[in-house]
Amino acid sequence: MRQISRHLLLCAVLGYAGLGQANNPASELQVRIGYLAYTPKTGPLLSNVIGEPADAGLRGAELGIADSNSTGRFLKHAYSLAVAEHADSDSLLQAASALHGQGVRLFVVNAPAATLRQLSQSLDDSLLINAGSGDDNLRQRECLANVLHTLPSRAMLADALAQFLTVRKWSRWLLITGPTEDDQAYAAALRRAAKRFGHSIVAEKAWSFDNDQRRSAQAEMPLFTQTKEYDVVLVADERGDFGEYLPYQTWYPRPVAGTQGLTPTGWHKTVETYGAAQLQKRFEAHAQRWMNDRDFAAWIAVRSIASAVSKLRQSDADAIRTLALSDQLPLDGFKGRKLSFRSWNGQLRQPIPLVHPRALVSNSPQDGFLHPSSELDSLGFDQPEVSCDLAGSRT
Repeated sequence: MRQISRHLLLCAVLGYAGLGQANNPASELQVRIGYLAYTPKTGPLLSNVIGEPADAGLRGAELGIADSNSTGRFLKHAYSLAVAEHADSDSLLQAASALHGQGVRLFVVNAPAATLRQLSQSLDDSLLINAGSGDDNLRQRECLANVLHTLPSRAMLADALAQFLTVRKWSRWLLITGPTEDDQAYAAALRRAAKRFGHSIVAEKAWSFDNDQRRSAQAEMPLFTQTKEYDVVLVADERGDFGEYLPYQTWYPRPVAGTQGLTPTGWHKTVETYGAAQLQKRFEAHAQRWMNDRDFAAWIAVRSIASAVSKLRQSDADAIRTLALSDQLPLDGFKGRKLSFRSWNGQLRQPIPLVHPRALVSNSPQDGFLHPSSELDSLGFDQPEVSCDLAGSRT
């Protein structure tokens, strides 16, 4: 009896000690994620009545941290966000180096492609998740070994739109392109999509008006869009210089799509099925505004890291990268399908909503567009089109 009592007492003491150790914050796995943001000034716009939120991306990352801590506390994982936002690329690079010096090896980046390339080189032993650049070169020819992408590429957006136009049999396009490099890149993605899905571009026009009088844009549009008959006007105007003035101003009474009008995007307020409404409500309570595509890209980037940490029970950047590029990390993005990263270029597979400002019109991939492995790979660059293989190399 005494031996049994002593045994029970010893177990109680050890159990109390173990409980005390478990409740000790020092025993938690601390996961620190850096958020790096640089958004260049866009200059004066014609259609700037409703501005873009200055904190796009950051609020999504913050919500991702809150959601990760909500589930991570059961595994004794604690997530925190170190934020560096700067008005120039050099300052952001310095801030990133400082965070790296503090031991941060996991980063969510909201920055143009050129800055992302610099960060990738500077933080070569870290994992960067791109939530700010849709640059196609980063997914096709210039894949960065330590970078994954949660923001859809321009090619994914263009393919999503082209599939819908195929279903509607709107195959004759008038393409109007703005003057910036980003506009040219978006137009290139639309040309690729037209060729890929059998559409014809009956005419291309470049918007080159250099005045800033809004009324002139409205007055010019009917004559500017006069050309061979078309089924739809495709517009490439990423920063919104003129595209908002195209709907209802075209020579033929035709729909407008692309960067304005019917728009393919990574996320939108009108996405609400498959649990998305709950995500929308949590975000709006946190940010006091609607969630946009960069917010979602930053949110799913943080959640991707947290999902990998939960599975691995560690936060090593290279281990997370390896797991993400395998087929062993399915992610729930409230889009009706399990999301995953493509092994060849690190792009997150995901459905693309097609929206106008107040309604969801459709989701791509459209029914009937099949693929040998995943219908989601009918959007953007498929493996045979890509000259790099991230899963097969780490340089």
